[in-house]
Amino acid sequence: MSICLSHGGNNTYVSDSPSAEILIGTLNGVFTLARESSRKWRVSDKTLEGCHISSLLTEPVSGLTFAGVHKGSIYASKDSGKSWEPRGNGLKENDVYCLSALTTEGKTKLYAGTEPAYFYVSRDDGASWNEIPSLRSVPSIPNWTFPAPPHEAHVKNVAFDPRDPKTIYACIEVGGLLRSRDGGATWEEIRVPYEDVHRLKIRPSDPNWLMITTGDGSYHSRDGGASWNRLTDRNWRIGYPDALVMHPKREDLLFMAGAVASPGSWRTTHDADSRIARSHDGGKSWDVLDGGLPAHIRGNVEAMTMEAWNGSFALFAGTTDGDIFYSDDEGDRWEKIAEGLPPVSKGGHFRNLR
Repeated sequence: MSICLSHGGNNTYVSDSPSAEILIGTLNGVFTLARESSRKWRVSDKTLEGCHISSLLTEPVSGLTFAGVHKGSIYASKDSGKSWEPRGNGLKENDVYCLSALTTEGKTKLYAGTEPAYFYVSRDDGASWNEIPSLRSVPSIPNWTFPAPPHEAHVKNVAFDPRDPKTIYACIEVGGLLRSRDGGATWEEIRVPYEDVHRLKIRPSDPNWLMITTGDGSYHSRDGGASWNRLTDRNWRIGYPDALVMHPKREDLLFMAGAVASPGSWRTTHDADSRIARSHDGGKSWDVLDGGLPAHIRGNVEAMTMEAWNGSFALFAGTTDGDIFYSDDEGDRWEKIAEGLPPVSKGGHFRNLR
């Protein structure tokens, strides 16, 4: 099974042992990094050249790897990214922002979120897709927007209740947080402190424990979103958090990454000044990590992936400058394992830094 690093795909993998390669979703295709030693990697392949890869997802039941493409629909690979075939039949919008998968009772559903903000499901490994129209039935639809032209909101992230597969969450950028308790038949709006919702993580042992990153810092809820407490704000070192990873077995261990300020400021400064932070207490306190990382990271960290195995885990982080960082000691020490790749970027974020 290939693990993947992309902005809008799966960011947590559980394996029997460390993987020998990782697929990276970039502005110009999928790059494969192959492991040569514990901390040394090399680019071994490049595919889907010319496609801006928004999301990569490896689905373990079918063994297929899926690639969502900005303004390019969806592709699937049967050979861990070496070759690809189109799998976008039924998609009315081809600007794919996120991919996710859910397997229950031996059956797998794939989900795709797009810009404009529509939501699709596939029950046949991506051979066909059907819209879930109820997502656009909530009252806030007229207010959904996005700062950059064409000012269309998108479905940025999808999460599932670990105990109830019928409960689905959708993060709308910019529009808020939605929840369906019936597998997508109906949706409700969860009142959040800030409508620019980037990511959601749910604690497996307590599905009422939620954490979100937003354009105005990070928040968490202990009552399923009925109320929220602020964890970080815009004045903290990561004022614009995005990437968020929770260890699958150690729920209090979280990693978060993002820029010092929002993307609007990047157009002037051409500098995201991004960092990665770690929490050992479920987000109550954070340590900004610097071991082995550059003192200054100009590009924004737009993607982060964790692979866990037998009590150990590794982290990968990708930036809009095409740098890939790696840590296998809980974030204490990082290595740059690739540089000069095309940007790992959500939409047009990379343009703000030119």
